[in-house]
Formats: sequence, C-alpha cells, structure tokens
Amino acid sequence: MWRGPWYVPEHRVLNLTNNSLTGMIPPSVGNATKMMNFSLSGNRFSGNIPKEVGSIPAALFNISSLLSIHLRYNRLSGPLLLDEGNIVSNLKFLKAIFNISSFETIDFSFNNLSGRIPTTTGLHLPNLKGLNLGFIQLEGEIPLFITNASKLEILGLENNYLTGTIPTNLGNLHELRYLILHDNQLTNEPREHELRFFNSLADCRMLRYLQVGNNPLNGTLPNSIGNLSSTIENFNIVDAHINGLIPTSIGNMSGLTVLSLGGNNLMGNIPPEIGKLKQLQGTIPKSLEKLSYLESINVSFNDLEGVIPSGGVFANSTLRSFLGNKGLCGMHIFGIPACAINNPGKQSKLKKVVIKIVTPVVISSFMIFLFISIWIMKRQKKGKSKDVEKVLQIKTHQLVSYHEIQQATNNFDDKSNLIGEGSSGSVYKGILSSGTVVAIKVLDLENEQVCKRFDTECKVMRNVRHRNLVPVITTCSSDYIRGFVMPIMPNGSLENWLYKEDRHLNLHQRVTVMLDAAMAVEYLHHCHVAPIVHCDLKPANVLLDEDMVAHVGDFGISKILAISKSMAYTETLGTLGYIAPEYGSEGIVSASGDVYSYGIMLMEVLTKRRPTDEDICNENLDLRKWITQSFSGSMMDVVDANLFSEEEQITCKSEMCIASMIELALDCTKKMPESRVTMKEVVKRLNKIKNTFLEM
Repeated sequence: MWRGPWYVPEHRVLNLTNNSLTGMIPPSVGNATKMMNFSLSGNRFSGNIPKEVGSIPAALFNISSLLSIHLRYNRLSGPLLLDEGNIVSNLKFLKAIFNISSFETIDFSFNNLSGRIPTTTGLHLPNLKGLNLGFIQLEGEIPLFITNASKLEILGLENNYLTGTIPTNLGNLHELRYLILHDNQLTNEPREHELRFFNSLADCRMLRYLQVGNNPLNGTLPNSIGNLSSTIENFNIVDAHINGLIPTSIGNMSGLTVLSLGGNNLMGNIPPEIGKLKQLQGTIPKSLEKLSYLESINVSFNDLEGVIPSGGVFANSTLRSFLGNKGLCGMHIFGIPACAINNPGKQSKLKKVVIKIVTPVVISSFMIFLFISIWIMKRQKKGKSKDVEKVLQIKTHQLVSYHEIQQATNNFDDKSNLIGEGSSGSVYKGILSSGTVVAIKVLDLENEQVCKRFDTECKVMRNVRHRNLVPVITTCSSDYIRGFVMPIMPNGSLENWLYKEDRHLNLHQRVTVMLDAAMAVEYLHHCHVAPIVHCDLKPANVLLDEDMVAHVGDFGISKILAISKSMAYTETLGTLGYIAPEYGSEGIVSASGDVYSYGIMLMEVLTKRRPTDEDICNENLDLRKWITQSFSGSMMDVVDANLFSEEEQITCKSEMCIASMIELALDCTKKMPESRVTMKEVVKRLNKIKNTFLEM
C-alpha cells in the first residue's frame, strides 16, 4: 500500500494512474486544497470512498481549483456516499461534485459502486466536458439536469441498471461527441411508437459515437434519423426491441463506419439508400446468403475485410460490387484474391521441404551473388568517382548576375520568353552565356512575403538532392531581383497536361507521373533527420522533363520540421482545395498534410476534376465525397474520359488499376491525420499497382 504525501497542501496534480496500489484511499487527501487534477485510475484500491472525499461537508469540496477526478478501474465498493457514517440514497457525493463549478471531468467507471444519480434540478454543470459513470451499478433514471451541461462532450452511462426514458432534450448538448447508454433498462416513452429522442439528437452536430443497444426501447426508428450528424461513425442499436422499417433516410449518415441493427424485429426491404454509406467497415455477414429475394449487392469502397460469401446473391456478383475493400478475399470472383487456407498438415510438410532443400539453395545463391557484387563494385569504383566529378562540373555554375539574367531572357520578354506565371512570380525561358538553356523563376518583389519564400526555398534546396525534385542550378539575389535558375522542363506542368494540352496522358503515364511525385515527397519526409514538408502539393508544382519524368518543385512555403518534432504551426496557407483540414483550420503543418494534398492531386489526375470544381461545390460536396458517391455507377462516370482513347479497350486490369488508385487516394485523404497512410506506404502501393496491372 502506498503512503505518499497526501497531506501536502500545495499539490496541483495527483496522478497515480495504472500502478498496483492497494488498500483504502487515505482521508488526508482532502488536505490538498490547491489540487486541480485527482486521478487514481487503474489501481487496486478497495473499500468505501472515505467521507473526507465523499461526504458533505468534506475537505475535498473545499478544493475550488479541482478540474477533474478519476477513480476508474479500481475495486471501490459500496454506495457512492458515506455521510457521517450513514448511507445516503440520493448520492450526495455526486450532488456535491456537480456543484463544483470548476469540474471538467468526472470518471468513476469500472468500480463496484452503487446508488442513484441525484435528480435535483438545481445542480450546476457549467464546465463539465466528460461524465463517465459506466460499469458501476447505477440505478434510477437519467436526470434531466444533465442536459444543462452545455459543454458536455462525453456522456458514458453504459452497463448499469438505469431505467426510464432517454431524455428528449439531449439536443441541448451541442458539443456532445460520445453518447454511450448501451446495456441498461431504458425504454421508450409510454404510448409512443417512434423513439423521439432521435429527433433532438439532430442538433448534436459533432456527435461521433451513438450507442444505445441492449436496452428494451420498444419502438420504431423515425425517418428523422437521417437528420443526425454526418460526423457519426458508430451507430449501435442492437438487441433494442426495435420494430418496423429501416428508414430510407439512414443513407444520409454518410460518415458511418459501423452500423449495428442486429437482434431486433425489423421488417420490410433493406432500403437501397444504405448503398450510400461508403465508409462502412467490418465483415460481410454470411447470413446475407439466405436472403433469397435479394437481387444485387454493392459494397464498394468501404473498409470491409474477410471472406466474401459464395451463395445466394454473391454467386453471380462481379468485381465491381467489392472494389476498394482491400481486406476482402474469395475464390469465386475474378480479381479478388483467394483466401488463405490453414492446413496444419500441409504446412508442416512444406516447412520440412523449406528447411531441407530451399534454405540451403537460397543461402548459397546469396553468397555467390554477394561475392560477385563486391568484385564488380571494386572494378567500378574508380570509374564511378570520375563520373561523379563530371556530373558536379556540369551541374555547378557560378552565381549569375542580374545583368546576365536580363540578357538571357531578352529583358524578361513576355511574348517570346515567358513560360508561366504564378502567385509568387513568373518563369522565363533563358539562354545563359555558356549556351545552356534554362528556366528562370523571377519572384515578385512587390509581394512582402517573397523574400521569406526565397530564403525558405534556398534553405530547402541546399539540403535536398533527388531525381524527382526540380534542382536549382544557381540563384540571383540583389536589390532588383530574387531569382532561381533551374533546368528547363520541356513538357511543362502536370496541370497543363490535364487542362491545356491538346494531347492527353494515358493511364500508364498518369500512374508513372504520380509514382515519381510520390517518391519525391517520400524523400522529403523520410530521408532527412529533420523532415521537410512541402505544404503546396498540386499539379501546377509537378513538372515534366523531356522524358516525361515528373519533378516536384516550388518550395517557397515549405517547412523544415525541428528534430524530434512531427509538426509545426504556420499562418501561411497553401492552395485552396488541396489544404488538409487541420492545416487550414489550426495552422498545423505535418507530413500527413502533404499526404492529404497528394491524395487530392491523385483524385484530380484520375478524374480531371479540380477540388474547387463548381459542379461539385454546388452540390455541397468535396472531391472525395463526390468520388465515393458517384462510383456506384459506371467506372467511366468518375474517371477522365480522355484516360482511354476511343479505339482502346477498357480491360478488367485497367478497372482494377483505377479502383486501387482511388482506394489509395481515399486512404490519403482521411479526415484524421493519424488515420492517413505515410508516403512510404503510398510509394509501395503505387509500385505494386503499376507492376500488377500495367507492366506486361
């Protein structure tokens, strides 16, 4: 048992979470009058909560600075209050705590406590954000005063013995994100058929988890359920005595990844609007085979996994019904990988074969290859070092003057030498005095940010060397000019190829260009001690050389992240439509922001639709939502019509290639940064896509 300094009045934080402390909570804890956070979660404390912590008046409630109290995952037992040794049935303990206006979090979940939540309407919860009372054997009704906690984000009352109805004014909790009421005895209002509390929840626009299953609700789902927030990811109402039809409006809950309606008395047809729920995860229930009247099924572009059933409607299904679910497998559908078969006997025999025959052969081959490689490397070492010197001599130039750039560009002639214009300046074609043809980017000195951008780009370009980055030959900086001299890119930008060129990139070219760009960004993110974030990935900043090799350029707003830090903050925004949500709203710069921009660019390259396309924006959609909603039709309804020539036949491999790329783009553009793939994964998957579907 720990006998620490509970008595120290200067304690601000007492956090002993996840230890193996035992015994009772010492009463002297109430002496810490300046405490702000009190957390003993995840220990083995037992016994009753002492009156110094739980009775009225108690020393704990003199701690006006206390913000949160956590006692979850212990072995505390008995009623939640001992008031002068007498059990009080209305939980004055909670009543007292709720009157502490500073409280932001109350968490007593996962204990052996018991009692009722007080129902006094005068309780005041102005700052409460989290209330977790799950798994503690609570009884009684959910008090209406909880709906006055306007800042409440988490309400967890699961696995108790709560009775009565779910309050119909939960819509007052505009900040609510998690509503977890499952496994209680909650019922519907008397003489009501519809579950009316859903109507109020439509005002909770930030709700993500809604779990009310395993309650005898006894009612029907109202059609207004479709008004629930599109942010809801998990909706669980299993074993809740729900009857009637599945509302067609359920298809409006576009953010759902988990929809659990099992164990109820639902009837009628499955509404086709469920096909709009493109983010669903989990496995395909084998029981769907038994739906003899089900004619077709399409679960494309979700995160489903497991075995595709082979009977019923699945027997005649095609690849298109399952595209974009990388975890699915099955034997009977062309293009879907076969499921692994676990056969211990065969595996054991195979292991013996590998050990006796294959392993020695592999080791011998490796040793021979190693010796030959060392011999070749020694022979080529001298020649290679000479080649490097030649490359350095070719690529290294002395600093050029403003006068030489002026001559090289015919005094910045817009008619004959101008290649392109951007927000930060213009790019001219020029011929240096040595005869070298170059591209010269001249920055706009009237822009107050231009000097910062020039310095940033110089700093970045001094530290990077990669075949898929636009190299800088030299720079020019004076009172008259800030400029970069770069190799000419004869085939212009990727944006021009999408929207301005008479010619069009075919599927193979688009995959190759995007793989080149991915390798450049992977190098920036993963090949330096301090990662470099580009911050403005878009087709205009991807340039193509004479061999159609892609090069990423324009590092004017890039960020070099500090060592050991994965993010930074900025007030400089990239280009509208390509900016990650966290970048635009909070100024957070991280590698995952580049991944998001890359995913948008990948969608644009496949569809020839800008992220700011008017047709898409007018429907209150973004490019990501437009693709997922439109893909239920024909493949050609989504992709650029110029992706294939008129005489070219669209093969199954082509469709699978496009589907795999769209799936990758969706993985890059997930809302939460931590859910996105890395650029290493992007390069790996694009390489696999190219080699699997496009290489002969």
